[in-house]
Amino acid sequence: MSDQILYDSSRGKDMGRTLGEAIEQGLATDGGLYLPRSIPAIDPQWIDTRSFLELSISVLDRWMVPGEFADVFRDILSDALSFPVPVVPVDQDLFVCELFHGPTLSFKDFGARTMARLLGNRLQRTGERRVILVATSGDTGSAVADGFAGIDGIDVVLLYPEGGVSEVQERQLIVRRPNVHPFRVRGSFDDCQKMVKEAFQHEAWKRLPLSTANSINIGRLLPQMLYYWWAVLNLTEGLGTRTPHVCVPSGNLGNLTAGVMAHLSGMPVSGFIAAHNANDFFPRFLDDASSGFSATVRTVSNAMDVGAPSNFERLVALLPGRAMGEKVRGGSISDAETIRSMREVHDRTGYLADPHTAVGLSIVERLRTAGKLDGPVIVMSTAHPAKFPDTCAEAVGVPPEEPTRLAMLRDLPSDSMAVEADTASLGRLVSDRLL
Repeated sequence: MSDQILYDSSRGKDMGRTLGEAIEQGLATDGGLYLPRSIPAIDPQWIDTRSFLELSISVLDRWMVPGEFADVFRDILSDALSFPVPVVPVDQDLFVCELFHGPTLSFKDFGARTMARLLGNRLQRTGERRVILVATSGDTGSAVADGFAGIDGIDVVLLYPEGGVSEVQERQLIVRRPNVHPFRVRGSFDDCQKMVKEAFQHEAWKRLPLSTANSINIGRLLPQMLYYWWAVLNLTEGLGTRTPHVCVPSGNLGNLTAGVMAHLSGMPVSGFIAAHNANDFFPRFLDDASSGFSATVRTVSNAMDVGAPSNFERLVALLPGRAMGEKVRGGSISDAETIRSMREVHDRTGYLADPHTAVGLSIVERLRTAGKLDGPVIVMSTAHPAKFPDTCAEAVGVPPEEPTRLAMLRDLPSDSMAVEADTASLGRLVSDRLL
């Protein structure tokens, strides 16, 4: 069993939460992000690798107060994580961990489904309710909407940038689901994210019992550690003494933060590569710590279109000072380079990557060509290529085959409302609807 793992705000005032309390609160009361007070030490030899479920139980048990979800923990994880997590060899010493085999074809399914069930269980025991306020630049929203739909005591308010997601992604976002309320915001993802943060302190939202399911919420990040452990441990069994690098297509930095937490707790890795599109704040920061946030730029890898990543605050707390540069390197590429990477990888290997995964593959190739990277690399593949049919067709000549679960959405009823990027007016609208 784990030690007494408690969670404190990154800003130092909201302290000593259990995991369940931190999940329910979402954003800390002082505006910070919850972090474990201490990182649990996990010996890889302790980890049960017989199945992804057994590994998940072995790892997550050590990140919570003993017994907090003891009676339902296995059932929750078995239900939430009931899909495969293949690690696919693509080229010499190059592997892709496919994280898109869940219900919404995105890596966000891991965190959203697990968090929804943990929170639902806690609310069932406390008799409380929560309004989940979430911003999305592509895949988070559909994973949260699908994962939380119909769970007693929970309503989801979903904000996404109008014109800032693919047609397939929007179809996933707005399909009608019980207790899910999608809003098209006339602005960028950063506007949506800013509204979420402001709402927790805003007078217009005070009557609503808010929480969030963005990677702001620690409950989203902890389940994302699991596939890092799974990919690395399964791969290293065949690599002997060679430890892989892990390349993470990055936007809001939540996925990278999850990988870093896994590593700090004991997962062996040679280092992380943060792969960005034109929204390149973090690679610039790694080169020059005085670099600041910038306005969001729209790209073909839209789920990574984040100019001011929320989890940067967590990441610098986990890797202060020189530790960041020792563990993480970064790079960014253009849309043209992204599409060229998709084409070249497909022509050379037959593997069709979505635009986000292609950003990672391109950065790996760039580092290897420059002589700055050798040995095995795992690229975390974040979304199914069928979610980006137009970009895939431009890159390789034909669109990917559409999975049945996407095709079915065309015939389902949908609903969304256009709103301005104004926290106060949206708060009044949501309050009128939900209270």
